[in-house]
Amino acid sequence: MTTILSRRGLLASTAALPLAAPALHRARAATATDAPWPDRPLRLILPFPAGSTPDLVARAIGPELSAGLGQPVVVDNRPGAGGNIGTDMAAKATDGHTICLSINGPITTAPALYRNLPYDPQRDLRPIAMAVRAPQLLVVTPGVPARSLAEFFAYVRANPGRLSFASVGAGSGGHLAMVELMAREGLRMEHVPYRGFPQAVLDMVAGRIETMVVTIGAVLPQVRDGQLIALACTGEHRAAEMPDVPALAEAGIKDATSYGWSGLFAPASMPEPHRARLEALAVAGFRKPQVRQALENIGFEVMGLPSQDFARFIAAETERWGSLIRKLDIQAD
Repeated sequence: MTTILSRRGLLASTAALPLAAPALHRARAATATDAPWPDRPLRLILPFPAGSTPDLVARAIGPELSAGLGQPVVVDNRPGAGGNIGTDMAAKATDGHTICLSINGPITTAPALYRNLPYDPQRDLRPIAMAVRAPQLLVVTPGVPARSLAEFFAYVRANPGRLSFASVGAGSGGHLAMVELMAREGLRMEHVPYRGFPQAVLDMVAGRIETMVVTIGAVLPQVRDGQLIALACTGEHRAAEMPDVPALAEAGIKDATSYGWSGLFAPASMPEPHRARLEALAVAGFRKPQVRQALENIGFEVMGLPSQDFARFIAAETERWGSLIRKLDIQAD
């Protein structure tokens, strides 16, 4: 049977579509949220190489998430561009089974550094929980004739542009901490970015790079073995792992405290109940003694901040480092 609609009936039925669309969307969302989740392994994108300090954090919390979800959590290392490549992959994920563990650079400084950043951390990602933070160390190779911060500054001034410093990319915590010191002290060095901490540390030990500001956990064994020399700590106080290394404030460098940090994020496409479930598991996981001990042993302060506190922290960090980037007119592309 053929049904013929009058013009008036056709207009009426068409006009009703926008009113029906929200209800249809809500029904589909409810169906997606009510379905068992996760129904397959969860992918945890790690925007740095295996063996890097963020990788160690991801592999410490992964089993806790897995136990609570009843599904494997698979760490997927996607290094490159200072962490932006892997973070972008997570931001664009729409499968409902992808999260990431990222660090300060791709989240708080990349928007100010990159004119064509392919993702917006505020729009495309949702905080799950802050994982850890750690003060950084300014380290040099034994071949650099400096055993204090003052001696190091004097040596760099006497050799402008001859020394190179490493980082895991423009806008990373180590890069900006070093750039800030260089601006304050009138220093000039060449920046050499790496895909991750392991290769940068190897090149420093080999003498190819003279200096770096780096998270304690990435160089703790090398400093203890005398392969690298730690001149200063960027934390508020001396680090418990390095009690003989002075904080920057002790050397007269005021208001330069900085920490490397990492946290878990979900793409904005993930349904809120799923993100909230991950938050509860992550916060509880970071409080477990075995997880805390494992991370503290490699120089981290375990934070385990819930999403709202983490979001406020991110906003403050974005403002602080964004202001510095704009002041010094730093551009990465």
